[in-house]
Amino acid sequence: MIVFKMSNLISIIIPTFNRAHLICETLDSIVAQTYSNWECIVVDDGSTDETATLVAKYILKDNRFQYYQRPVERIKGANTCRNYGFELSQGQYIKWFDSDDIMHKSLLEKQLNTIDKNIDCSVCKVAYYDFEIDRVLKESTIYSDNLIEDYLLGKVTFYVSGPLWRKSFLKNQKELFDENLSNLDDWDFNLRMLYQKPTIAFIDKPLIKYRIHQNSLSQEIGKLNFKETQSEFRARKKHLFLLKINKLANPVVLGNYIKARYKFILRDALVKKDEYRFYYLKKLSISQIEDFDFRGFIKTIFGFTSFSVFNKGYKLLKYRAVKLSTCFNCL
Repeated sequence: MIVFKMSNLISIIIPTFNRAHLICETLDSIVAQTYSNWECIVVDDGSTDETATLVAKYILKDNRFQYYQRPVERIKGANTCRNYGFELSQGQYIKWFDSDDIMHKSLLEKQLNTIDKNIDCSVCKVAYYDFEIDRVLKESTIYSDNLIEDYLLGKVTFYVSGPLWRKSFLKNQKELFDENLSNLDDWDFNLRMLYQKPTIAFIDKPLIKYRIHQNSLSQEIGKLNFKETQSEFRARKKHLFLLKINKLANPVVLGNYIKARYKFILRDALVKKDEYRFYYLKKLSISQIEDFDFRGFIKTIFGFTSFSVFNKGYKLLKYRAVKLSTCFNCL
């Protein structure tokens, strides 16, 4: 029987849903950690595959693993599972992690070593990894002299799994994960934490393999999943409002970014003749009118109408190159 001390205990919190084909690789990477004083709390969002059976095997071998079902009375979703896992956690440090990503064997040790009494969070790089071809595609950017603004625009990103948080810092927050968001939820969470001005240690090495595959939620916006595009817009509008209050970055920068995202998605919806293309037209038009961008509004209406009728006018919906904050290859 494995016994661990409460001192410097790291609580790893993993939401999961139908990841039986992937979760064992994730749990194996946790077992292999050079730092052993951890607990791993897996919260299942209602899986119908063999997830529960597989996790049970890990629990039999290692009592540092725990398995819970999301309470049925709470909103379905990974964010609810993360918040519930936080309520169950006993550690002094919190490591949010996803059930399809992989830890480098020294991840926990190296992150904990960078946290002294004045540090609230340690952040490492993430390697975007294609397991089918066994290759790193890119590394995330985690540092900037203008951290909040660059995080807003997706130039910097921590993802869910990048940071190791001091639990006492998180307990002082009014809200952890927004349970009404299903996309850009990590973007929203990390930004709200950054607004509280945590002291951060940066590790300039990729210590996590972020799995690139077609079934992740981050891919759904590229597929024009209406629920996920709504979640993105809701998250961005939320922070446009917050910035006007906290004044930690220029809201105009985010407003322009939002309009560019609307154009990006509207063009895609037009080409694919998506059933929600009129919804995206409405969102972009409202955004342009609110910004008194009447020239842009006229070009949008004319371009949309022209393309819908004649399959021409596409270039009138030009947008700046923008990227999703939580998805490397959705562009």
